[in-house]
Amino acid sequence: MAKHKKIYLDDSEMPKQWYNLAPDLPSPLNPPLGPDGNPVSPEQLAAVFPMNLIEQEMSQDRWIDIPEEIREHLVRWRPSPLIRAYELEEALGTPAKIYYKNEGVSPAGSHKPNTAIPQAWYNKQFGIKKLTTETGAGQWGSALSFACSVIGGIECKVFMVRVSFEQKPFRQMLMNTWGGTCIPSPSTETQAGRDILAKYPDTPGSLGIAISEAIEAAVTDETGQTRYTLGSVLNHVMLHQTVIGLEAKKQLAKVGIEKPDVVIGCCGGGSNFAGLAFPFIYDKINGADIQVIGAEPFSCPTLTKAPFIYDNGDVAQMTPMMAMHSLGHNFVPAPIHAGGLRYHGMAPLVSAALRDNLMEAQAIHQSECFEAGLLFAKTEGIIPAPETTHAIASAIREAKKAKEEGKEKTILFNFSGHGLMDLVGYDKYLNGQLHDYEYPDAEIALNLEKLQGYPLPK
Repeated sequence: MAKHKKIYLDDSEMPKQWYNLAPDLPSPLNPPLGPDGNPVSPEQLAAVFPMNLIEQEMSQDRWIDIPEEIREHLVRWRPSPLIRAYELEEALGTPAKIYYKNEGVSPAGSHKPNTAIPQAWYNKQFGIKKLTTETGAGQWGSALSFACSVIGGIECKVFMVRVSFEQKPFRQMLMNTWGGTCIPSPSTETQAGRDILAKYPDTPGSLGIAISEAIEAAVTDETGQTRYTLGSVLNHVMLHQTVIGLEAKKQLAKVGIEKPDVVIGCCGGGSNFAGLAFPFIYDKINGADIQVIGAEPFSCPTLTKAPFIYDNGDVAQMTPMMAMHSLGHNFVPAPIHAGGLRYHGMAPLVSAALRDNLMEAQAIHQSECFEAGLLFAKTEGIIPAPETTHAIASAIREAKKAKEEGKEKTILFNFSGHGLMDLVGYDKYLNGQLHDYEYPDAEIALNLEKLQGYPLPK
């Protein structure tokens, strides 16, 4: 029993501060822009977000204190375990050490509560009574419903991408159980939804559409007691997730590992990737030799095919323009089962990290990902979410490369969530009903044509 399978931290060792990558970027972050092309002021965002979160969004402080009340909620499942994948290593015959941070142990089954709890708490401090949001696969909607429930005194309304709403009924049930209201998007509840349905009545929906609906529902509340929340993409969301990487550093140190050679996360909007990777990118900026990989689907190739441009975060163009890798805000993805990775844009901070060569990106087909997920389930015993299988597939690639090179590398990836709510996807894969899909370059070009006249980032 000399092996360290699970590496734990004491509750008292949970991080007391979040890490903000923005001040450490080699090139300054491009500011969000309003419709007039000028940088957005905090006051312009005040109808959408509470001012305490706007301050975090625009902060240039490297370290931001985590309020003690938030830590008392996070300690329900944090620090999360770091696990050595001995059985997976053995199956691959690799000399590499593979570690994964298990974020599937949270009540909602993913990394999302790491930011849902702070966002609900800060909104309540600001006097907000109701939150609206969007969700793809349902992990964020579940997390926010959970967070509003435990923080107390806040209603939660979730617009869920229609195809995921139909594919993942148990996610709806989770939200309802925690007191949230889940609505398939596009819906008839908002003007944005009605406009889309009139034009495309059979649309599977998209995160861009659901965001438009959620923002509209927030800003049209005449009482002023509703705000919008986002589970990924924005700077303050990346900030809250860095507890993952900060804990992982302490855990690796406990088994004598100063730094990993490879750090991997799956990429949709960027939150779980950033949560693990940003504290290690800080080390990389300061001279450490670490390979950082973001893994995404071929069907939504935001990092690998999309240009670095200014674009809106939603279809109705209600969000500011953000400097990011984007497939165009009119992008409607193929109905792959990794619903949380179907966003048209990438977090500005993650996009900036790619621009500054602090990370690299891989696009992986869903067949390779599900195969990796099945191998992981059969060796490590945990069924991963379809999103998470992208990180696993990338880790397996790197482990095989280490075998070919005969190198003893340390590979660390983020196990962003379990797949117990996603078994329909596994069933379809096992029955040959899922097929690989590569988003056509011509479609990307068509989407980007509609951005003529948008400003270009520096």
